[in-house]
Amino acid sequence: MSVTTQAPQDFDAENADNFEDIEKQFAVKAVQQMATYWAILEKVPGSKLRLTKMDDDIFEHLKKDFPEFDPAVPIDEDEMKSKTGKDRWRTFMMAYDKKIDDYNFGTLLRVSPKTEYGEKEAIFVPRMQFYAVEIARNRAGLNDWIYEEAEKERQKAKGSSSSSA
Repeated sequence: MSVTTQAPQDFDAENADNFEDIEKQFAVKAVQQMATYWAILEKVPGSKLRLTKMDDDIFEHLKKDFPEFDPAVPIDEDEMKSKTGKDRWRTFMMAYDKKIDDYNFGTLLRVSPKTEYGEKEAIFVPRMQFYAVEIARNRAGLNDWIYEEAEKERQKAKGSSSSSA
C-alpha cells in the first residue's frame, strides 16, 4: 500500500530547508528499490518482465513524446535535466499523476543498460522516468545480460556444490 502526501500549496522546494533525516529516508527507499529491481532482473530476463500494469501505454507514450530516444544509448543527464528536458519529461510524467503510485518519487536509474548500478553509473530521477527508460530497455532485451550473468553464477555454484558432494 502506498501513502502519498502532497506538499502545501505555498511550499517552495527551491528554498526549503534540507532536513537530513528526511533526505536519508528518501535515499534508503531509493536504494531499496534499486536493490529489489536488480534482484528481479537476476531472476527474470528483462524482456519477460512487466514493471507496471501500464507498461504498454508507457512504452507507446515514450515513443510518441520522445521519438529520438534510444534505450541502448547512455542517458545524457545534462540533456535530461536541462530546462527543455525537464519541461518535456514533466509533461510526460503528469499523464500518470493519478495512474501510477509514487510516479514522481525519486529513484535511481542506471545511465547505461550495459552497466551495474554504481556511484558514477546511476542518476537520481523521478520514478516515471525510471519506468519509461527501463520498460524501453527491457522491451529491447538490453537488460537480459543481467539474468544471463546471474544464471552462469547459479550454474557455477550448482556445479561446485554437486562436485563436492
